[in-house]
Amino acid sequence: MTLPIRSALALALLALAPTALAQDRPFAGVRLTVASQNDQFANPMARLAERFTAVTGAEVTVDILSYPELLTKVTADFVGNTQGYDVVTMDNVWSGQFAEAGHSVVLDEWIARDAAEIGLDDIYPVLMTSLGNYQGRQIAFPFAGYANVLAYRKDLYAAAGLEPPRTMGELIEAARKLTDRGANQYGWVANGQKGPAVAQDWMQYNAQLGGSILDAQGRPALNSAANVKSLTLYKELFDTTAPPGAVEFDWGGREESFRQGLVANMQTWSVGAAGYDDPAQSRIVGKAGIMVAPVAEGMAPTYGIGGWGLAINADIEPRQQQAAWAFIKWLTSPEIQKEMAKLGAGGYLRRSTVNDPELQQQFPFLPVLHESFENGNGEFRPRIPQYPELQDLLGTAVNAVLVGNAEPQAALDEAQAKAEGLF
Repeated sequence: MTLPIRSALALALLALAPTALAQDRPFAGVRLTVASQNDQFANPMARLAERFTAVTGAEVTVDILSYPELLTKVTADFVGNTQGYDVVTMDNVWSGQFAEAGHSVVLDEWIARDAAEIGLDDIYPVLMTSLGNYQGRQIAFPFAGYANVLAYRKDLYAAAGLEPPRTMGELIEAARKLTDRGANQYGWVANGQKGPAVAQDWMQYNAQLGGSILDAQGRPALNSAANVKSLTLYKELFDTTAPPGAVEFDWGGREESFRQGLVANMQTWSVGAAGYDDPAQSRIVGKAGIMVAPVAEGMAPTYGIGGWGLAINADIEPRQQQAAWAFIKWLTSPEIQKEMAKLGAGGYLRRSTVNDPELQQQFPFLPVLHESFENGNGEFRPRIPQYPELQDLLGTAVNAVLVGNAEPQAALDEAQAKAEGLF
């Protein structure tokens, strides 16, 4: 699958000069529809897309969707061959599902051909592999890398005479000490909402406490002793240190509780960090610290990596695919990545962007991301075809524990029995 020579030349010029004058407009008349997760990068992407249209002639519509809606809609589009979406943002844990089903274009040949133009050596290797590569095939191109971090209130820690937590034990102790319900101050917050939200947050804490949802052979181990112990602790933290209503929080609710000053600690993906010092949306400007997420005493840092790739619908026509690839190269180019970052997109891809002095002045937490990306664990959440089903099982089980409808052992036993059928 190759581009015509004239189009390839035009795209090479485009990548080198994303804001060049629109002389050739090689994709005039093409309409691209992008299915985007409603993370912080969505609005900057939509805002900057007009510049791509000016250069190439291709019109871009960005359909911004919630996490469950995005997976449902793009899967239905792929399975039904309705060609509703040309480009989709793909969560890194969907890579196995996309690859096994043949949903997206395999990009290896195009990437190899355009390697110099893309600047592959500027992209963090862990993001190249974890945000779109499955069993050696690049079924999406990396776009928005996230690091698993702890966001904490520097002012509350200082007032209590506490140091930022070096271990999970210290974090849990600080969460308890910094909870003052009478003052509407809570020591900790996490996602509790049934479904992907609570499953993903618990899996992060579980990994940092030494648990795993898979055993050494890659089989489900949801009800292991370590997992039951961590879920018991997760429930205790919700009951004693989280704000009221946290069992219904998804990512937006959790982030909002931190930005509005209700909580002292929040383990999160780094994508939200850009908003903590934005007075338009935050009451804690200058008070938030960002650090690598702590782990259990004696463990090495997990350096959890997550984020999104950009996948091209395998069902669309060749010219649509060519335009989609041009859009991906343009959107991930150094110039546009910096523009995205300045607009608060929050996801990162390139060393040059993370280490840009202007951006580091605007976003002082970027060195934490650099450390995480250089040491990153791209398998922080398993990228296997069964992941979406495992996430659903855990999303039900963990929420049932939090709302008091099940005990940790029983909930994970039931989830384990169902998970074994997936393998």
